[in-house]
Amino acid sequence: MKQLIERTEYLNKLISFKDTDLIKIITGIRRCGKSTLMEIYQNYLLSNGVEAAQIIKINFEDFAYRKLLEPEALHEYIIERLLPQKTYVFLDEIQNVKEWPAVINSLNLRQNIDLYITGSNAYMLSSELATYISGRYIEIKMLPLSFKEFCLTQKIVDLQQLYRAYLEKSSFPGALGINAGDINAYLEGIYNTVVVKDIVARKNITDIMMLESVVRFV
Repeated sequence: MKQLIERTEYLNKLISFKDTDLIKIITGIRRCGKSTLMEIYQNYLLSNGVEAAQIIKINFEDFAYRKLLEPEALHEYIIERLLPQKTYVFLDEIQNVKEWPAVINSLNLRQNIDLYITGSNAYMLSSELATYISGRYIEIKMLPLSFKEFCLTQKIVDLQQLYRAYLEKSSFPGALGINAGDINAYLEGIYNTVVVKDIVARKNITDIMMLESVVRFV
């Protein structure tokens, strides 16, 4: 069972902007916990009077939603499920959707929508969001676990042992449930995804070996 870590700092930010006309945009490196944060926030809504029917949630990395990668299909899917009362719409990894800014801007025109989206900061740079989103938005920049958050997940008491474990296990939440001998393989997977899939694709880099040499040097 996945361990849900209470990311209080980020959760409180979402709560403070609840029911405002701002689009809530959660950005951050892959596997830092964006999807989990939305799950925690959805649980918060359900425990504070929001009905399950008022929540629409779509993860665009889930093959089940592959048809909704087309902007018209996604827009229609959400509009058909809106309720007269406030509807909370969660769109995870929105950058996978074609022409996603047009969909988001259109949905934000509706008065009964509270809109939350996540995306990798390889595709949603802070400097570019204003060109994507014509309406009002707030960006919540998410990081992997801080040392304080990491400590809350551990049974170790000694501070030096905790810090050593933090360095060895890394700050990625997903590494917490992995055996020590397998963590490097997990982190290498994240590293390769960021370098190859994000940087190479975004910058159209053809000499990948040169890029890897520069990254190793840095």
